[in-house]
Amino acid sequence: MKIAMIGLGDIAEKAYLPVLSAQPGLDLHLCTRNPETLDRLGDAYRVAGRSSSVDDVIKAGVEAAFVHAATSAHPAIVEALLRAGVHVYVDKPIAYNLADSSRLVRLARAENRSLMVGFNRRHAYADLATLPRNVILMEKNRDNHPDDPRRAIFDDFIHVVDTLRFLAPGTVTGTQIRTRVVDGLVEHLMLELSGDGFTAIGVMNRVGGASEESCEVMGGGIKRRVVNLGDVIDYAGGEILVRRPDWVPVSRQRGIEQACLEFLSAVRSSLVIDGEDALASHAICEQIVEAAR
Repeated sequence: MKIAMIGLGDIAEKAYLPVLSAQPGLDLHLCTRNPETLDRLGDAYRVAGRSSSVDDVIKAGVEAAFVHAATSAHPAIVEALLRAGVHVYVDKPIAYNLADSSRLVRLARAENRSLMVGFNRRHAYADLATLPRNVILMEKNRDNHPDDPRRAIFDDFIHVVDTLRFLAPGTVTGTQIRTRVVDGLVEHLMLELSGDGFTAIGVMNRVGGASEESCEVMGGGIKRRVVNLGDVIDYAGGEILVRRPDWVPVSRQRGIEQACLEFLSAVRSSLVIDGEDALASHAICEQIVEAAR
């Protein structure tokens, strides 16, 4: 199967390329406008297929593509690929606004092509989804990095939004949002999703003095907390710490490997992944942006 990676930034290089280059049966094609990066990674991973434009990728006849370009470039790239009949895996978010994201989800459906969004934490926190979840708490903080609300919410806080939705054990019927914006920059965000018998709370503090992430669920007399996508702490009348094994790849620890394999499996089996569920997370992000105004 011929596939492409479009955009070869830090995450693509460190997390996605090692996974995709190791998969059997893939004819990998690399694409970036940076010729030095293209040659360096092409040589390192012995990838012959290289190009500097999406048009060349399409002409190469790829069946599927992983889009890791800057978010602002997503709409044009994803649209071109879908119209050419290419299945698309795109880093979150699909686009910086709900209108463009919705348009691309509709286009993928019209073209009968997959549009999968890289919400890797659905895989990283999959074990939490097997436990009772009356209360869900997630924090994803940044050290002294206030930012433009739309960029901070769609590029970063969207992981919190989607994880809360993924872990919610029932239909969300209530949404509450709190934001603090100073001089046009967002400093903290809080989201509460609730439904019958559960409450899910997400927090991001961008001026709190720490870059960290934690996610925990509680219910049925037990509690489990995952810290920085690695250490797992179980509470059931005591406390048990299980550290990530030393040789577990970062891409697997973060759920990226599992997400890649899910997408590739769908393409191979002609199963179309619809972007509608991912779009619901984008819709909440748009609500948060409006609240931040």
